[in-house]
Amino acid sequence: MRKWLILLAMLFVSLALTHPALAEEVAKVAGDKLQTGFGIYSAIILAAGIGVGLGALGCGIGIGQATAGACEGIARNPELAGKLTVTMILGIALVETQVIYALVIALILLYANPVLPKFMQFIGG
Repeated sequence: MRKWLILLAMLFVSLALTHPALAEEVAKVAGDKLQTGFGIYSAIILAAGIGVGLGALGCGIGIGQATAGACEGIARNPELAGKLTVTMILGIALVETQVIYALVIALILLYANPVLPKFMQFIGG
């Protein structure tokens, strides 16, 4: 477990350190139009990705717990398998709405953002 945490930490550090180096190249090529490599559009994309990822993470944990609870209940009382299955599927459907909401918010951030047209005019795109 400790090796995975170290590997994950190294991944985050490498991602955090390589982005400014690559952004500097972009800023030099673009000239005066682009001031920095990490702008508002990059922040929007990052926020959308993190939002959907955290929503899916929470959903996966919730579905795992619901399935484990249903399997345990069926193992203890097999006569209630039908009722437990229906209740589990209903609970899973309600948990899945969290990811759908996160996806809708991410799509709004990416495609229907009121800040984006002003930003695109600023950079000349």
